[in-house]
Amino acid sequence: AYQVMGAHVRTVDGISGVHFVVWAPNAVRVGVVGEFNRWDGRNHPMERRDPSGIFELFIPGLEAGTVYKFEIKGANGHLSEKADPYAFATELRPRTASVVWEVEQYAWEDASWMARRRETNWLEEPISVYEVHLGSWKRVPGDEPRSLTYLEAAVELVAYAVDMGYTHLELLPISEHPFDGSWGYQPAGYFAPTSRFGSPDDFKGFVDAAHAAGIGVIIDWVPAHFPKDAHGLGYFDGTHLYEHEDPRKGEHMDWGTLIFNYGRSEVRS
Repeated sequence: AYQVMGAHVRTVDGISGVHFVVWAPNAVRVGVVGEFNRWDGRNHPMERRDPSGIFELFIPGLEAGTVYKFEIKGANGHLSEKADPYAFATELRPRTASVVWEVEQYAWEDASWMARRRETNWLEEPISVYEVHLGSWKRVPGDEPRSLTYLEAAVELVAYAVDMGYTHLELLPISEHPFDGSWGYQPAGYFAPTSRFGSPDDFKGFVDAAHAAGIGVIIDWVPAHFPKDAHGLGYFDGTHLYEHEDPRKGEHMDWGTLIFNYGRSEVRS
């Protein structure tokens, strides 16, 4: 679905721009907003494709790096600005908007690793996995100590894994998430590596470096629940679209998060 949904740089009739697609079946109006239209969804209303509930719009002149959200008005009058569920990149917290990104622009250099991975019988090979929370594995000292970037980890963390004899690095969730204290276990953007440590291409550079050193990369994935933050998936189109309407099914009381309604094929997708 991510190949169609979200924001994609396209050329239509010789004109370059960005094609936006979002699922909001119970909305009465959806618009794309950003600095390019003063964050006013009335300037770029999206066209509804019935009966799917999908809205789409091609905006000429926009390009990779454009910051955007979807302005969604529900049938009950509820108006909200939502981040793109299929965004490939996001703003750095505490900002919450999505960022247009061309994911195919990166030139991978791990062909030899991928070939060896396909040919390896992993049931007969020794495996030693080092599980890492990238945000706290090592801090860069200074007036305000910070985490390593993806590219810094590509040097230091990969070298450590090789030196210690690990075969794989397993990263705690790096899907975009608003709250640092969740350690990534309350994701808001499933298709975007968190901007805390750099760009999507920087993350790919980290994976490339690991593969070049003979280290596999495993990514923790959290399909159980998501946070209630206003820009996220909760009450997305003025209804309980991604989560269960019944709070007995739709809310994780221990963590204050919402639970996916996997009874809907669009949610599973």
